[in-house]
Amino acid sequence: MKKHIAFIGFMAAWSLASSAEAKTICTVIADAKSHKTIVEEGNCAERFTPASTFKVALSLIGYDSGFLEDEHTPKLPFRDGYADWGGDNWKQPTDAQRWMKYSVVWFSQVMAHSLGEQKLRAYATKFDYGNADFSGDPGKDNGLDRAWISSSLKISPLEQVAFLRRLVNRQLPVSDHAFDMTMKVVEKTELAGGWSAQGKTGMAYPRQADGTLDYDHPWGWYVGWATKGDRTVVFARLVQEEKRQKGSAGARVRDMLFNELPSLVVAQ
Repeated sequence: MKKHIAFIGFMAAWSLASSAEAKTICTVIADAKSHKTIVEEGNCAERFTPASTFKVALSLIGYDSGFLEDEHTPKLPFRDGYADWGGDNWKQPTDAQRWMKYSVVWFSQVMAHSLGEQKLRAYATKFDYGNADFSGDPGKDNGLDRAWISSSLKISPLEQVAFLRRLVNRQLPVSDHAFDMTMKVVEKTELAGGWSAQGKTGMAYPRQADGTLDYDHPWGWYVGWATKGDRTVVFARLVQEEKRQKGSAGARVRDMLFNELPSLVVAQ
């Protein structure tokens, strides 16, 4: 059966690379209760920028610290000078639910500035969240604006899954309210075969030797968990696209994984 699952995972990764002109860096899926690895394909131990998948951890931090109260409080206004490359959806008053749904970067930045580098690092360290480095780009003092976006904060797919396992098992050092509200605001999707998935996309561009961003080869993440009955699995997939495309690389990874997940998690 393990060989069968591995073959399915290999074919899924090959299909994604062929159909979307991308290469799958890693797909890892594990049983949340037993910690048993169901699928592990590719380079899953190397650390990469988490991009907007960091919002899952930041949600826990925000609720535990008191910056966030519930899914609608606080609701913060958009201001001139805030990150606005997400279009009109980023220029609206934003609460935690809208922040997660539309992946609003400026909301993350306002929260990060309120919390400060020391508190963010302390939480990330307790979470075993990658390298817990919020220093930002060397010499630019921009860690609270972009440490998690092609900068200093890095995490591997295996570390993503370990963090998510502790999240769904409520084993992280945060309040019950932080667990409850994070589970509430992370987007949920019903999948085939009776599975219900929650997760977060992420997209970022690699840095080139001269410090500029490589817009032709974006990374796309999708990380989260899926539940069916009394069974829960946690997962992470990281892809690097091989040409510039419209839309979000993370959304493409999510949609492909949604199609594959019910088959990848067949009973062992």
